[in-house]
Amino acid sequence: MYKSFTMELAGRTLTVDVGRVAAQANGAALMHYGDTVVLSTATASEKPREGIDFFPLSVEYEEKLYSVGKIPGGFIKREGKASENAVLTSRVIDRPMRPLFPKDYRNDVTLNNLVLCVDQDCSPELTAMLGSAIATSISDIPFDGPTATTQVGLIDGELVFNPTSDQREASDLALTVASTREKVIMIEAGANEIPEDKMIEAIFAAHEVNQKVIEFIDTIVAECGREKHDYIHVDTPEDMYEDMVAFITPEGMEEAVFTDVKQVREENIRQIKEKLEERYSETHPEWLELIDDAVYKFQKKTVRKMILKDHKRPDGREINEIRPLSAEVDILPRTHGSGMFKRGQTQVLTITTLGALAEIQRLDGLDIKETTKRYMHHYNFPSYSVGETKPSRGPGRREIGHGALAERALVPVLPTEEEFPYAIRTVSEVLESNGSTSQGSICASTLSLMAAGVPIKAPVAGISVGLVTGDTDDDYIILTDIQGLEDFFGDMDFKVAGTHKGITAIQMDIKIHGLTREIIEKAIARTKEARTYIIDEVLSKCIAEPRPEVGPYSPKIERIKIDPAKIGEVVGQRGKTINTIIERTNVKIDIDEEGFVSVCGTDADGIKEALRLIEIIVSDFEKGQILDGIVVGIKDFGAFVEFAPGKEGLVHISKIAPHRINHVEDVLTLGDKVRVKCMGLDNMGRMGFSIKDV
Repeated sequence: MYKSFTMELAGRTLTVDVGRVAAQANGAALMHYGDTVVLSTATASEKPREGIDFFPLSVEYEEKLYSVGKIPGGFIKREGKASENAVLTSRVIDRPMRPLFPKDYRNDVTLNNLVLCVDQDCSPELTAMLGSAIATSISDIPFDGPTATTQVGLIDGELVFNPTSDQREASDLALTVASTREKVIMIEAGANEIPEDKMIEAIFAAHEVNQKVIEFIDTIVAECGREKHDYIHVDTPEDMYEDMVAFITPEGMEEAVFTDVKQVREENIRQIKEKLEERYSETHPEWLELIDDAVYKFQKKTVRKMILKDHKRPDGREINEIRPLSAEVDILPRTHGSGMFKRGQTQVLTITTLGALAEIQRLDGLDIKETTKRYMHHYNFPSYSVGETKPSRGPGRREIGHGALAERALVPVLPTEEEFPYAIRTVSEVLESNGSTSQGSICASTLSLMAAGVPIKAPVAGISVGLVTGDTDDDYIILTDIQGLEDFFGDMDFKVAGTHKGITAIQMDIKIHGLTREIIEKAIARTKEARTYIIDEVLSKCIAEPRPEVGPYSPKIERIKIDPAKIGEVVGQRGKTINTIIERTNVKIDIDEEGFVSVCGTDADGIKEALRLIEIIVSDFEKGQILDGIVVGIKDFGAFVEFAPGKEGLVHISKIAPHRINHVEDVLTLGDKVRVKCMGLDNMGRMGFSIKDV
């Protein structure tokens, strides 16, 4: 017998079944939101994984195409690796939950979300976020939850919670907010240049909705929750830590980390570890394997104390100071566009490639309205960017996430398909990394797009601010433009991208149990100040506006609209007509169902000729019209002239020359180029043409 719990959430019914399925998992919840069904489970290993110094949490979001009544495409008719949407959803589930597990917990934990059925108006991603929180909260896995998550849209200036499919399509905002009982713990957003105050309003409106969901989860935990199990705690022995601090001294550690050169800092720490190995190799050999953890703890305390109490940053900057900035464009001579942005020891090169609309990405996912993607942003983070050696195995979840964040930040400023009929791909290559490469890739992409002649509406810049907290909510300090060490030892990585007008993307990662409204407001204000400076003083001074046209090595695209009923005439039987035009003019031609025809090529004359031929094919002949054509057939009674592939007309023998001729071949031969005049309909209702009357 299972237990079922129900609440109304944003006008739809949320039902949670506990004990119905997956009874051997540590915690399981069969989630129903409308007709969307997701099975969320939480499992943990009995023992900690040996030899690790981190919490091994895995989050999976499994999209099954049977959930939307589809059979997977391709030759292998089963789901393959996780889609980009599945990876991003897993990351959004992970981020608010990870800080709530004990910091010294080393047991493997897997949160799995299996999408079984999808109602397009009830987000399976949101259902999985709630399901993961519930499954973990009722399990025996140590967890300081619950959390709750709400999605927010903005339509005609009004906030909409957990928007339906149609509302998501019309919305100017795609915001996801996760909360604990007291604070906001995760923010993810894409927005059409939303003002900062409106974004803050939306965040805390979602936080209020989350409190109602947490009350609902509490009732489930009270009735079905299991007692949390004990685990093996991991910490540096107190006597070892005290000995290390006395030996290295706080001043020595501060000197080691107080530098703006990452490599120097790493070398200083390596030397400290060497000294400790020499010290303990004979007296305390059992401490040798603990040195890394101990030094990490000492570093962290030192950096946090320097920042919070002394207001000193490791590289000597002021609290609100951005590292040195630089920007370049056109460093790659033959790509369609290139831009390089550097902030301190973070350097990103973005390359823009333009293509025909036929090259848009086609999606095979659970959202039936999201079938294509015209703008693609890809992000690569090679090991050499941090001075390491590691073979490349393709993009991981972090690379996919950073690419999606930059893509989300730039989509609101891209021109429409009608304004700029191209597929657009940007690739950000991280050349050097010391903090916030994702935001560097946004800045580099703005440069690259403008250099490529993409008429973006406004430049977009991104910046990340950090946080170091003390013992109370009032004891904190916000850092502008955090570098790697401040991210590593700090409590927050708050990334915000936008234009002068407003925010286009947010991603917030934290390591503590949430943020107060005051911290969020100050962090957003700090990012506004910083990105305004970057746009005005760096990006706009490098390239003030998009180039007026695409570059010489970019494809040129012209677009016309034809009557959809004429599409078949342009394509021809088995594609014969359109393929003839393509071969003759060396272009690419795309036609959509609405009759928009895009002609793409590198030769302007070829594009012009292709458009001329298409316009002839779709136009009806009119009396008096002058046309150019080629003689393609000769009969006793006249000559057939082709004006465009599949479009022919007859010139009667009497209309070929101003004088009487006995044979057509006396005047014309196959392949002759001729100019004819349309004479209107003859007695039999056929259109006649004349050479002699031109």
